[in-house]
Amino acid sequence: MASPVTTQTVQPLDTLRFDTSGPPEITSVLSGHLRLLGAQAADTAPGARPAGHTVLSGGDFAPAEARTTWASRGTGIDDEATVQAATGIMAVHGRRDGEPRGLAADFTAAATAVLTVQGLLAALLGQARGCSPAQVTTRADRAGLLAVSQYVAAAGADEGEAAELAPGGPPFVSADRILFELETLDAGVWAAFWRALEAPADAVRAGWRPFQFRYATACAPFPQALHTTAQAHPLHRIRQAASVSGAEVCVLRTLAERAAEHDGAAPWALDVLGPGRMPRTRGPGPVLGRPLAGLTVLEAGRRIQAPLAAHLLGLLGADVIRIEPPGGDPLRGMPPACSGISARWLALNRGKQAVEVDIKAEADRRRLREMAAEADVFLHNWAPGKAAELGLDADDFAPVNPALVYACTSGWAGRLTDAPMGTDFVVQARTGVGEAVRPEDEKPAPSLMTLLDVFGGLLGAEAVLAGLLLRERIGHGVRVDSSLLGAADVLTAPALRRAVRGDNPRRPAGFRRPLPTADGWVAPGDDCAAAAAAYDLRGLPTDDALRLLHTHGLSATRVTTDLSDLHHDSRFTGSISRDAHGAPVVPDPWSFA
Repeated sequence: MASPVTTQTVQPLDTLRFDTSGPPEITSVLSGHLRLLGAQAADTAPGARPAGHTVLSGGDFAPAEARTTWASRGTGIDDEATVQAATGIMAVHGRRDGEPRGLAADFTAAATAVLTVQGLLAALLGQARGCSPAQVTTRADRAGLLAVSQYVAAAGADEGEAAELAPGGPPFVSADRILFELETLDAGVWAAFWRALEAPADAVRAGWRPFQFRYATACAPFPQALHTTAQAHPLHRIRQAASVSGAEVCVLRTLAERAAEHDGAAPWALDVLGPGRMPRTRGPGPVLGRPLAGLTVLEAGRRIQAPLAAHLLGLLGADVIRIEPPGGDPLRGMPPACSGISARWLALNRGKQAVEVDIKAEADRRRLREMAAEADVFLHNWAPGKAAELGLDADDFAPVNPALVYACTSGWAGRLTDAPMGTDFVVQARTGVGEAVRPEDEKPAPSLMTLLDVFGGLLGAEAVLAGLLLRERIGHGVRVDSSLLGAADVLTAPALRRAVRGDNPRRPAGFRRPLPTADGWVAPGDDCAAAAAAYDLRGLPTDDALRLLHTHGLSATRVTTDLSDLHHDSRFTGSISRDAHGAPVVPDPWSFA
């Protein structure tokens, strides 16, 4: 919900125009977001711009330019399917199934588009703060590496995963053949739910750990007895068990159902707050490639969505101060570790300064408001209503810093009246993502790759950058709201449009399914998949299989199945480094020149 001090809604790219060219999977999202932020499409003749090029100009700004590609030339990575294959997305998404599987949604294209908008907003923000005009470059392969950065970090850690990497996972099926997702963050609630359904006690105990860590491992090999128990009860009985135990049960919605209820809202909301003041200049001004240098972000985030948004702002130069509970973030110790610190935690939080604050104590809440008085952004992903309850909502910060950009990344952004728990897998289930990411011949199932947490983090950073630019232009504070629901709507938009037209919203059987070779897998490009499937490659080594397909003019690339191999992969030479703790680091998703 918007803060009571909200006065109006305006757009940060008012008076600006854009023209863009490139792959339609990318440019459709890119141009859509630029329009939502207030820019108008320029009247440019077709072909006037080179492929993969966007220019944003007008108002008081020099033109901001972005170049967008799938990957470096000569790598064999030239569309959505090959990006997913090379970066390890197919491997991670396929862990639940025991073999690599492609996402049927254009995840890396949409992520690349959002990252391009981020780069353009950052370039304009840098201009407004005294930086010379810059050209930003984004690549889909780097967007893919960013999406799996936590899994890459874990694969290069000093120890094993927190839970077994083996096939298995939700959704469950009731006796009346209804697919549903189960969610709880509490071991006692988990046990109470299954006891209410009379599941075997040993299966309940054995199932908790893989269920608890499924967002980290992208699989959940819990005992088959739990699936058997669910299949023995109709949905109404399962809902009763959830009600008694406190667990969340969410039936998987279809894309058609989501299309019918879609409200058409933007994936984020920007609301200008009451009259403010621009903050004094702090520290050094922005430098090339670091347009947010000198700005301070306070981040009170948990798990993935908000921490990733703040991480991206930090990569752009902001000083990020992470607000952690007394004793520090418990996820710092989550296996696997590098030099004693969780590799997965480092992937999202390296380089941030940490300050422990007990938000339940009035003295610490007062200290947090004092910190916000000297900050530019306050970002959190607390549960709905918690900020207002604690006296830490936008209107509570306005007296000390009326020019603050106050950002909330949530599950639902208050857009659904019957919203269940706002976690990644539940939002996927509720919004039809389970259908969108799998072709027709696969049972609908939310991806365990935490797609929405990652994409929600990208949208959160995009919205904060839009809020900062708007603040620079009008001199007032801005409230920013983004959500996992918004992320789901962006990812499923092409499928939802097909559903509205009455077409089949799902992709055909076998879509983006890699082909096995004698020693691995290859993924043909989307336009070549049908022709490539005519060849039996199972007796050929992967390199020979690729040569055969290339000889016949078919695009294809090797599927990365072991993420630790990315360090030595010639397609990403020099891209992946290691931090001071020895944890793998994926490259920044954009570069400025």
